[in-house]
Formats: sequence, structure tokens, C-alpha cells
Amino acid sequence: MIAGYISKLFLVFFGYAYPAFECFKTLEQKHGNYTVQLRFWCQYWIIVASLTAIEILFDCFISLIPMYGEAKLAFLVYLWYPQTKGTDLVYDAFLRPVVMQYEPNIEERFRNLRPKLGQLLVFYLRNFTERGYTLFQDVLRYVVSSRSSSEKSKGTSSL
Repeated sequence: MIAGYISKLFLVFFGYAYPAFECFKTLEQKHGNYTVQLRFWCQYWIIVASLTAIEILFDCFISLIPMYGEAKLAFLVYLWYPQTKGTDLVYDAFLRPVVMQYEPNIEERFRNLRPKLGQLLVFYLRNFTERGYTLFQDVLRYVVSSRSSSEKSKGTSSL
């Protein structure tokens, strides 16, 4: 359990926090190889976002892979580590060709999905707030009633 926590801590630091800080520094620099570094970090975040989407979709299978967190940490460090330039390789050799092949189809699906997403979001927010409010009231009534009944039982037992 401790090893898993430490692994997640390293993953957050080396997979997200450090690259985010490096990306921030790149955005704030106004000289040098600004565009090369910006392209590098954009590629990194595209790969990380793609990996995260795959993880979310296939979580039930990925959770069965032993030491997946450690492998993911090693992969993310490989991506940004200057000597390996893994981001260039993974992006140019794998991700870019796949996305370019399906880009028109993906773009069309997103274009069709955008209006429906707004309606879906409104539907879920409306239902969540109504049901959430009702659930909150029910829980509050239960807590108040159980507290008052326990106080009554204490009062009768002391007589």
C-alpha cells in the first residue's frame, strides 16, 4: 500500500507537475528556441491526454496489469527526458499518423457532438441538483431524527 502511494506521488510529480512547470517556463520565455520547446511540450501533453483517455476507457483491464503505475511513470519520464527525446519519437511515429488518418472523421464527430453535449450537461446538472437537494434533505432529516431519538432514550434510561 505504501509502495503504491509512493508510486502515485512520483507519478504526479514527474509525470504532471514537473512537465507542467517546464511548459510554464517555455510559455514565459520570450527568446531562444521558444517554438521548438513549445512544440515539444504540446506533443507531450497530447500524448499524456491520449494515454489518460485510454486509461479511463480501459480502466478495468489496466488495473489488472502488475506495476502499471511504475511503468507509466517510466514512460512519462522517457517522454520528457532530454537524452531520450521520447516525445518526438512517440508523437511522430505513432500518435500523429493515427490521428492524421482519422482526423476528418474525428472532427466531424466532435462537430456533431458539441450541441448535444450542451443539452446533456444541462440535463445532468438539472437532475443532479434536484436529486442532490432531495438527498441532502433526507440525510439531514435522518441525522436529526436519529439524534433526537438517541437523546430521548438517554433521558428515559436515566429515570
